[in-house]
Amino acid sequence: MKFVDEVMITVEAGKGGNGCMSFRREKYIPKGGPDGGDGGDGGSVYFEASESLNTLVDFRFTRRFKSDNGQGGMSRDCTGAKGEDLILEVPVGTTIIDTDTDEVLIDLTEIGQREKIAQGGFHGLGNTRFKSSVNRAPRQTTKGSIGETRNLKLELKILADVGLLGLPNAGKSTFIRAVSAAKPKVANYPFTTLVPNLGVVRIEKHRSFVIADIPGIIEGAAEGAGLGIRFLKHLARNRLLLHIVDMAPWDDVSPAEAAEVAVTELGKFSGTLAEQPRWLVLNKLDMVPEEEREERCQSVVDALNWEGPVYRISAIGREGTDALAREIQTFLDDRLYAIEEDPSILDQEHAIREQIDVEARARIEELRLSRGRAEAADDVDDDYDDDDYDIEVEWVRE
Repeated sequence: MKFVDEVMITVEAGKGGNGCMSFRREKYIPKGGPDGGDGGDGGSVYFEASESLNTLVDFRFTRRFKSDNGQGGMSRDCTGAKGEDLILEVPVGTTIIDTDTDEVLIDLTEIGQREKIAQGGFHGLGNTRFKSSVNRAPRQTTKGSIGETRNLKLELKILADVGLLGLPNAGKSTFIRAVSAAKPKVANYPFTTLVPNLGVVRIEKHRSFVIADIPGIIEGAAEGAGLGIRFLKHLARNRLLLHIVDMAPWDDVSPAEAAEVAVTELGKFSGTLAEQPRWLVLNKLDMVPEEEREERCQSVVDALNWEGPVYRISAIGREGTDALAREIQTFLDDRLYAIEEDPSILDQEHAIREQIDVEARARIEELRLSRGRAEAADDVDDDYDDDDYDIEVEWVRE
């Protein structure tokens, strides 16, 4: 199934049913009085987080959704039926944004969470409602109100505790295969991973965490090159980033230069995301001669001016991966204990994630606009023809 993490849709709530104007007509009752019923309320539009979905592909081709209108009122004081609500299922981790106001309406982060996005129209009133002591035969009714219409942007961010960051072919997918039961595609060429992958790492029976693997980023990603810039937003919900560095690169780029590229592009994408907890993981050390390992590792640390944790592993041989996974679990457990003691830490996390989302949307929108301007300029150049501006000279023999 195609992975789609961003779509634009329109939702429209149902219109309320109109009130009915009717008078009671019955044998031997010449003046029965009004008996027009009210209309029914229009159906509302809800979004619900479903654990059975992992992509927004269902919204790719159907872009407009409308709930049912309310039924009109009827005689004999019969109220019209309420319009059926429309419930749209989306993956857990979907953020719903109103594109007209740029307001974040809701963030669906729990299974079964249901939120109303568009309110259905209010029902109209029948003429029975307007009967009074001075007006025994009212002919006044009201129409049902129009339901809300919203232009929405759905953004899916995968929910994971740990995110993997690095250049293509650094061994991110191999690492996730080594520590979890996930089996992402692995090959000896760049951009093997085209969509995010999730894996559950089980340390003990009741101790586990979720790790996310996203496509690698390349130099110039902040300007739109490669795939990684599109998926970096999925790291916004992670509590820890693992920066995986290929210590035996296939090209002429040194490990230190590759590490600097990843950090630079991450900072351009979101300065707040670049400041989040990050560990340095030096991978593929089994392919480096033993006498060169220390020098290569130190060159990466020096190039980044790194002062945080450093781990040396070989993901394909599972050397050092189990110890790293246990360290990650300990870090996450300590984080949870700290939140239990001081709940304000959780509020700080939410504020940081919102800031990352704002920076990510601004950066992605900036890239889209620049790309659109570039395409428009290309179209102008294609239409240009030197012959259109040539001066034709006609020679006439006298």
